[in-house]
Amino acid sequence: MFCFSPLKAGAALLALVLSVACSTPPTVVSKNAQPSSAQSSQGELRFKTPDGWVSETPSSSMRVAQYRLPAAEGDNEAASLVVYYFGPGQGGSVEANLDRWTSQIQQADGSSSKSKARTETMSVNGMKTTLLDVSGTYAGGGMGGDSSGPNKPNFRMRAGVVETPKGAYFVKLVGPEKTVGKWNDSFIAFVSSAEFKA
Repeated sequence: MFCFSPLKAGAALLALVLSVACSTPPTVVSKNAQPSSAQSSQGELRFKTPDGWVSETPSSSMRVAQYRLPAAEGDNEAASLVVYYFGPGQGGSVEANLDRWTSQIQQADGSSSKSKARTETMSVNGMKTTLLDVSGTYAGGGMGGDSSGPNKPNFRMRAGVVETPKGAYFVKLVGPEKTVGKWNDSFIAFVSSAEFKA
């Protein structure tokens, strides 16, 4: 039989407030949709936020984290990095996501972006991680209904899928080619810092 206890509820709320207040700002922690009793079996994925990245409030519930990466000198627009998590078994296969992301970049000569895209697979703290690097005209459209408006030439996308014990996390960085180049090393560092905490 379920029994509501105001004392237990108050203690849980206090613990939540303290955990948020005492959390380390440079660490991103995934959202857990399940009650706290299920967290130990589900775990969470954590990343270390690189210096210079500006943390933003996620604009949808499917976004675990959202950042603005300041524009490089000469660029008029910052880059955007978003971490998505849809739940266990959700979000599509690695290959389907790579194909969809690649299709969002168009080539000026009309050729296939797939032939120009570079992918690599690596292990990050025991998790299979697949990365994508592709440049061209960004044709907009993103995961979770995100839309970036008109086509944007001379853009670059770095994206990745981190396969965790509780399902895939999707990382997508898009911005002007020069700006993404400026932050490329920190993107790699960010993905490489991924750690699953059971």
